[in-house]
Amino acid sequence: MTSVHRCRWAENDPLERDYHDSEWGVPQRDPRALWECLMLEGFQAGLAWITVLRKRENFRAAFAGFDPAIVARFTEADITRLLADAGIIRSRAKIEATIKGAQIFCDMESRGESFTDFCWSFTGGTVLRGDGTTQKASAELAERISKELKRRGFKFVGPTIVQAWLQAVGIVNDHSLGCFRRDA
Repeated sequence: MTSVHRCRWAENDPLERDYHDSEWGVPQRDPRALWECLMLEGFQAGLAWITVLRKRENFRAAFAGFDPAIVARFTEADITRLLADAGIIRSRAKIEATIKGAQIFCDMESRGESFTDFCWSFTGGTVLRGDGTTQKASAELAERISKELKRRGFKFVGPTIVQAWLQAVGIVNDHSLGCFRRDA
């Protein structure tokens, strides 16, 4: 029997393994899904991704399926509700950042600026392929995108978060050498 080689981070936990095998690094072009992942990466700040992954369905329920048009209209009552929801990460700053991120997303779309086009503009619409060992290419790109997201008013979008997001949504292919998904 031949063993399947994966990125090291996805070798142990079945949920991480399934996420790696089916989602992580697959080029995402849906604007809502790109935004959802960016917001979830923000919730992960200071925590392990598996924590967010285990709560992802709860997040989706709590944040109206990550529909930016709905989340943009969340009020203080919604923030209070979310802070009481044990199924998600209860951080006021991260909740408020998600609401603000939805408002920015909606503002961009209302001005005719596609969030998808914005996200992919940094690589000319193509997947940037890392070398499979250093993740240097995604780190340099993350710095640039982080600055632009912050300039637009997004929060919890530092370079480390943005790098993880770039990898997750497949803008950068940072699957390790030998990983069966690297050439998929």
